[in-house]
Amino acid sequence: MARYTGSACRLCRRENQKLFLKGDRCYSDKCAFDKRGFPPGQHGQRRGRKVSDYGVQLREKQKVKRLYGLSEKQFRIFFERAERMKGVTGHNLLIMLERRLDNVLYRMGFSNSRSQSRQYLTHSHFLVNGKKVDIPSYQVKPGDVIELREKSRNIQSMVDSLDAVVRRGIPQWLETRKDSLSGQVKALPTREDITTPIQEQLIVELYSK
Repeated sequence: MARYTGSACRLCRRENQKLFLKGDRCYSDKCAFDKRGFPPGQHGQRRGRKVSDYGVQLREKQKVKRLYGLSEKQFRIFFERAERMKGVTGHNLLIMLERRLDNVLYRMGFSNSRSQSRQYLTHSHFLVNGKKVDIPSYQVKPGDVIELREKSRNIQSMVDSLDAVVRRGIPQWLETRKDSLSGQVKALPTREDITTPIQEQLIVELYSK
């Protein structure tokens, strides 16, 4: 599967919004988006460029896809599942993305970014309800208990992440227990729990063409 290996900061600049893809660095004065808040490339600083409706929709889809670290194929699969579910398609899509295990670890504060969460999962550092789960796309459910494996509790980067999570806060639908290096899914997320500026209706319109 194709994987983006370029600069993460370049993606933020292209979407004209901080996606917080590099953890604590995004909060520091080293953030490339703060230094160069314009799209990358030789034409990045051109002004007054008119963007079509399709262009606006495409950029919104690309932004959300990059925010959650998905490939085009993965994102399309999530959209098709959301479309088949009852309710508002756009809301279903975002809630499913929030329920991904790699995102939940990031939201709980066990990692500085979703890409770091995926790395932890592929190395089998976490248990869900006492069982090893190494699938980043695993959909969590209310009541699920997520904990760090005993042999992984000496990883300093995770402890540092838990100390730094206060900066961005932990959503109400999740609970983090720092003393036991575990957390619990208290409820399903709602649209109101997703505070990142996203216009999901533009994505629905794009895929409806």
